[in-house]
Amino acid sequence: MKFDTKRDIKRLLGVLAGATLLALNLKTFVSAGGLFPGGATGLTVLLQRVALRYFNLALPYSVLNIIINIIPVYIGFRYVGKKFTILSLIMILFTGFVTDSVNLQPITSDMLLISIFGGILNACAITLCLRMDATSGGTDFIAIYLSQKKGVDTWNLIFYFNAALLAVAGYLFGWEKALYSIIFQYVSTQTISALYRNYQKLTLFVITDYPNEIAAGIHEVCHHGASIMHAMGAFERKDHYMVYSVISSADIKKVKMKINEIDPESFVNTIRSQDITGHFYMRPKD
Repeated sequence: MKFDTKRDIKRLLGVLAGATLLALNLKTFVSAGGLFPGGATGLTVLLQRVALRYFNLALPYSVLNIIINIIPVYIGFRYVGKKFTILSLIMILFTGFVTDSVNLQPITSDMLLISIFGGILNACAITLCLRMDATSGGTDFIAIYLSQKKGVDTWNLIFYFNAALLAVAGYLFGWEKALYSIIFQYVSTQTISALYRNYQKLTLFVITDYPNEIAAGIHEVCHHGASIMHAMGAFERKDHYMVYSVISSADIKKVKMKINEIDPESFVNTIRSQDITGHFYMRPKD
């Protein structure tokens, strides 16, 4: 496990800020609306409310969340990345500490506003955490492990888990809360997609006279391969080459700079990739 003091301090501060935002959201919007977030956070909130309503037990958020995350944290530390898991564990612990320590008054009682702005704040907290190369824990560890190590598409698994959680919550606490929680989770998911594009993939088409150098440059920057095809310009009837590659959105700026460095006259077109089958290189977590 390598250390970069400046970068690691920046990541730690970002994780603490994300944890604080997540905790404040839990104590304001989520609590005021009786909503249920997704993943381990939602499961923790559900168990808290079940214990309080049916057993008259006020269980601390931090204790429940830590118990739920024991196996996912082990999976993350063992199979995903040690520094990644340590930062994520700090996120989990600090979120629990702040959640159990502060008492805040609800900002509004309007359920639609709570669902929308709670979802946005939740997304901002998670995005900040993701940008620091960490996670809020729970299903994220398992999803990354199955996706990167086993090649399993985890989107459906997470969807079914959250659907089951909302079904139980709706049965026990009323379907209105569950339906507003769907709005909360949808807003959160869409906001994360807009703010954090690292997991989105782009198809890259490059028209150039230096195909081998361009392909080598793409591999140097982001470790992705490329295919080279002959192409002819329809207007000038000149022979060129087209380099085809699929890369992560996180790498597009660096790749374009590299392409421009090699061939300033190249023509570059990028298209968002909707579905990819086959091996796609994912940078391992540290």
